[in-house]
Amino acid sequence: MAHSIPRGRLALSAFAAVAVLTAGSGASAAPGGCPQRAAVAPGLVRLRAALAHGRIVAYEPTALRVVNGQVTSADTASIRADLAALRPRFDALITYDAMHGAEQIPALAAALHYRALIIGIWDPFDEAQLAAAVRAAREFPQLVVGISLGNEVLFSHRAEPAALAAQLARVRARAPQVPLSTTEPFHIFLQPAVAPLLRELDFVLANVHPVFQPWFKDAPDQAAAQFVVNVLAQLAPQACGPVLVKETGEPSAPATAGFTPARQAAFYRELRQLLPPGAERAFAYFSAFDAPWRAYDATGVPGAAPGVHEEEAHWGLYDEARHPKAAARELPPLPGG
Repeated sequence: MAHSIPRGRLALSAFAAVAVLTAGSGASAAPGGCPQRAAVAPGLVRLRAALAHGRIVAYEPTALRVVNGQVTSADTASIRADLAALRPRFDALITYDAMHGAEQIPALAAALHYRALIIGIWDPFDEAQLAAAVRAAREFPQLVVGISLGNEVLFSHRAEPAALAAQLARVRARAPQVPLSTTEPFHIFLQPAVAPLLRELDFVLANVHPVFQPWFKDAPDQAAAQFVVNVLAQLAPQACGPVLVKETGEPSAPATAGFTPARQAAFYRELRQLLPPGAERAFAYFSAFDAPWRAYDATGVPGAAPGVHEEEAHWGLYDEARHPKAAARELPPLPGG
């Protein structure tokens, strides 16, 4: 089982990049044919409240390791320390796995008074992972505001849209009250073949990474943040529910590649100005902690070059020892955090 998180290394064509960078912010009406599901309506109310009023971070435990496909699960004490370190500045979480220690997250998050949790399922076709996520949603109905069936499953060719849609329907039959989604790089959701799946999602989790665009290195911070906003302007009208940018941001190293803590902080500073949280559109901070082992992890990204990818170790707003970087220190503490 590989826990690599593909970053969506999509380099848009010159025409497409210009189109996204210059897109207007207006949105047309949602497409016709969006299902109306009464059972999930209260859950969507809680989800929208979390998007509008919460501060969300994508979280994987610092104790989790994946080396040559072998998973070292995170222990409860380490997860508790992680969540305690994050809580002063964040009150909502998105995870990537429902097992390997992550089954402890809902209870620990509830004890620390987190506002919301979106549970990620790494393999949406694995019954044990599905069962763990559904069980957590039933045990903590006020905390769990959504479940994501996979992270970049289509992009990494681990499933086809029809198969994922069918699995989505099966999970909905088991947990009709829980908003369901899946996570993909934004361009996957814009493909015509994915449109039927997109209409079945109660909300959309999109990964939008300006750092993988060919113009990024020499672009100002405002341009990278505007790219995220413009992507949302294109994607939101196609969705049948709220859209949350689950992954965006900049690594804080290596400096030789132009990545620094100061530039990471500047990106989020600009994005907060251009994309204030709302019930229909919001972004999560990506990610909570650095993960040094990721520099050597074989990613699931099609066409990714082999070898060490040092930047993959440094996406955190906190380092591996849970010390906040500039991007985190700039966030004012939350009431009750």
